[in-house]
Amino acid sequence: MMMMMMMMMMMMMMMMIMKMMMMMLMRRRMMMMMMMMMMMLLMMVIDVVVPMMMMMMMMIMMMMMMMMIMMMMMMMVMVMMMIVVSMMLMMMMVVLMMMMMMVVLMMMRMMMMMMVLLVVSMRMMMMMVVVMMMRMMMMMMMMVVVVVVMIMMSMKIMMMTMMKMIMMMMRMMM
Repeated sequence: MMMMMMMMMMMMMMMMIMKMMMMMLMRRRMMMMMMMMMMMLLMMVIDVVVPMMMMMMMMIMMMMMMMMIMMMMMMMVMVMMMIVVSMMLMMMMVVLMMMMMMVVLMMMRMMMMMMVLLVVSMRMMMMMVVVMMMRMMMMMMMMVVVVVVMIMMSMKIMMMTMMKMIMMMMRMMM
């Protein structure tokens, strides 16, 4: 629902911008302004949609994993361990890929900003570069943290499953 609303809003904004552009096509400076606005809009879209998508993907992956684990409880120990580990690895890969995508998008945005700001002023551009670099650093830090957390989680789940299996074996023996 929220996504739908956002999409609608974006569409509306785009339409408005298009109209304004049509009106202001004569004047070059106005044109520049329109360009800047378009860029800003694009950045907003990227900033909002990409993390949302990422979150959705994460949620789905988590759900899948839970399902798998539940199913595996019924199965054998070795197979289960192997599959759980592989699932974990897959999840980590997905997260990393997402992060990489974010970084690439940031790069793209940086380029766009450069283009726009180059025309406007040099000083602004330099400032922008610094800000973007900071953001990139933040992203990298986040990536590291996420990976570490993932590994911890996988360890924990593996331990839990092991315990459960041992318990089941004990019951069987009884």
